[in-house]
Amino acid sequence: MSVETASPAPAQPAGADNRIVVDGAVLTWRDLPELTLPEPVAALAHSARYALAAARHHAVHGTELLLSTASRVDAVLREELRAAGFAVAELGPGTAGDGATPGARAAEPGRLWLLTSGSTGRPKRVGHTLESLTTVRGEQPARTWLCPYAPGTYAWWQVVTLSLTQPGQNLVVVEPDQLDDWPALAAEHGVDAASGTPTFWRRALHRDPAGLARVPLRQLTLGGEPVDQTILDRLREVFPTARISWIYASSEVGAAIVVHDGRAGFPVQWLDRAAPGRPTIGVRDGELVITSPYHGAGLDGPVRTGDRAQLVDDRVLITGRLDADEINVGGSKVSAGVVRDVLTANPQVAWARVTGRRAPLLGHMVVAEVVPIGAGTVLDEATLVRWCADQLPEYAVPRRIRVLTEIPVKETLKSDV
Repeated sequence: MSVETASPAPAQPAGADNRIVVDGAVLTWRDLPELTLPEPVAALAHSARYALAAARHHAVHGTELLLSTASRVDAVLREELRAAGFAVAELGPGTAGDGATPGARAAEPGRLWLLTSGSTGRPKRVGHTLESLTTVRGEQPARTWLCPYAPGTYAWWQVVTLSLTQPGQNLVVVEPDQLDDWPALAAEHGVDAASGTPTFWRRALHRDPAGLARVPLRQLTLGGEPVDQTILDRLREVFPTARISWIYASSEVGAAIVVHDGRAGFPVQWLDRAAPGRPTIGVRDGELVITSPYHGAGLDGPVRTGDRAQLVDDRVLITGRLDADEINVGGSKVSAGVVRDVLTANPQVAWARVTGRRAPLLGHMVVAEVVPIGAGTVLDEATLVRWCADQLPEYAVPRRIRVLTEIPVKETLKSDV
């Protein structure tokens, strides 16, 4: 089956002439391969170029589409998708749509499906439309955006819909094998806006702070993981004049919280504030609850997010997943996120992960992994324990701290969930 079509060129999206840098080539949306896809289709992309081509195909034709990287969909999940009526199509050079037969049910025109990250178990499907995924609608200043996210994730769609629907929003795509050296790619192509997880930014600061500083960034965005004050402050040191924002977004409720004031958390005054067209944010029993106009299909009304929210002075801090954040130490509850933030606030620590380990008598004890700020930095476990003991109750102090040489990262650009 050919990936080219002889039919007349259909109407293109508003951003069709925006520049795209992908696979080492400079293209526009118009230059991407024209795909022939069955529907409903689960399109498994083997390259960023074909993932973008699938996004444009949906924007033009409205084909019911679930888009993911091939590596995120194992054999079991492929069978689940087929059982749900999807045709499964491999997308890549010489493979786009090859061998895929139409799905086993009627397609739902205009439907886009997202796979959740699976941080709380098996990935789930969340239904959206291009309309619900396009949350930036007002006129924007011209930007060249970096897109480091895995294709098909909510964060990927946020950057991609901006370029698809807004003239003047160019795109530089980071392939997985470019992740360690993306600042050089970004500087070469004039990237002035970039979105990434805190882990993504910490890795860049850790590996090549000088290279990162050479990227002419005017807009930095963080999301996908808890955002602490330390990472915001460290980015501010490198980019003193840029706007630095953090976003709380998920496949279920969309982009629900956007903060631009340089502080972790969001103002307490935002709680339970109702405004037309805007999410309503609440905290119930320590859990973040959101009613959002950008929600996925069937998720209207209040949605319990599964994320822990804590009121600290005039801010609401989001510290992590409820099921992973709480560690029970001898009957005392410890927030792994709070301990993590204490560790990363140490000027010698670039990254930290905090978990609980089973222990006699106590049930669990707090343990941590850390990465030093630079290659020449030596972290002493006893010194870090004292640092924590000065700021945390005794039961929350890590009993074991393991030093790593590199910040680990998953395909989702996350490391802590």
